[in-house]
Amino acid sequence: MNKDQFAERLIQEHGMNLRKGEAKKLVAEIFAALVDELMAGNAVSISGFGKFSVKQMKERNGVNPSTGASIVIAAKKVVKLSVAKALKEAVNQ
Repeated sequence: MNKDQFAERLIQEHGMNLRKGEAKKLVAEIFAALVDELMAGNAVSISGFGKFSVKQMKERNGVNPSTGASIVIAAKKVVKLSVAKALKEAVNQ
């Protein structure tokens, strides 16, 4: 499912009160708010879905699979999702 499909789902769920452009804008704003909070270093918890957080990865050594040469993998931040128990149970029914 992509952003446009999320917007279509909103339209289906809320009927004629929501235009496609409005629904797409709403979906974009929701994702933008999520990204803004993560960029600020804040966790985002969505009840029944999960918790998004940012984790700092340290610099580490690795191997280039093409050449076998040793390389240094730079430190970076990654987004982590801890899935809620309710979502795990729903998927495994």
